[in-house]
Order: sequence, then structure tokens, then C-alpha cells
Amino acid sequence: MSDIWIMRIGHRPERDKRVTTHVALSSRALGAKGIYVDTEDPVLEENIRSVATRFGGDYSIQTGVTWQKATKDFKGKIVHLTMYGQRVDEALPKIPTDEDIMVIVGAEKVPAEVYQRADFNISVGNQPHSEIAALAIFLYLYTGGKHLYEDRDGEMTVIPNERGKTVVKKDD
Repeated sequence: MSDIWIMRIGHRPERDKRVTTHVALSSRALGAKGIYVDTEDPVLEENIRSVATRFGGDYSIQTGVTWQKATKDFKGKIVHLTMYGQRVDEALPKIPTDEDIMVIVGAEKVPAEVYQRADFNISVGNQPHSEIAALAIFLYLYTGGKHLYEDRDGEMTVIPNERGKTVVKKDD
């Protein structure tokens, strides 16, 4: 499978900091290589880089990148998640797994040009819903969930257990 990149459109640092953080964290956990965010936000960058350093993996974040530039420079297929798109179960078989993909996730009303630029406009349900949920469902279906428990060689590792929390630091 090729690389998956996320493009977050409409990030408002004061209003969307938790949501955009969760878009980044969810995409990282489900196998994306990185995220572009259209609004410059150094605090968001620092937080996501900190997680990637502590828990491992090769995840990048760049803020202040317009969707126009990101999609123009991208050499792969563009997938726009929208509740108005084609059903995910119908579209998924058409999305190549041997090419990089960029998944566009909006925070506010997405410009009509995004629908035109995208190779695939995909819905995860046709009801109002969370962009975090839509992204997680799409990435899980697209990757088959294969990244959920992969070892990312971080400074910290979560050890699954039935009750309680176990986090092991590498130096322990």
C-alpha cells in the first residue's frame, strides 16, 4: 500500500484545536504519513510532533499550506470525504492501493472547487457526522486496519491489557 496524506481545510486555531488534533492523531494511528493544515498553527505542529516523537512512527505535520497548493503539488489520487459523496462501500474498490492518496477533510463549508479537484468524493454515511469519525472509518476500511497495533519504535509503548493502563518507557 502506498502513502496516505491528509489535507485539513478550514482549521480555526482557537475553535478547532481539539478537533484538528484528533484528525491528526486518528490519521496517524490508522497509517497516514502526515497532515497538511491550511492555517498556520505552531502549537498544533508542536503537539503532533511531540506525540510522534514519544510514540514513534514517521508522521509529519505542516501548517499554513493551502489546499490549492497541496493538491496541485500532490502526485496521487485525491479523496474528499463529504456526506454528499458516493457511498464508501461503492467507491472503495475504485481507489488504487498502489498510488499515494491525499484525503481531504473539511472543518467548515468546503469550496466547490474541492469537489472538482478530487478524484473521489466519498461519503461515510449521508447524515451529518464528525469529520474525525468519517476519516477513521475511511482509513480503517481502506487499509484493512493493519496499522492499529503496529510497533512504531517510539520512546513509549502502550501495552494492551484488560484493566488498567500500562505505558512502558524505552529506558525502563
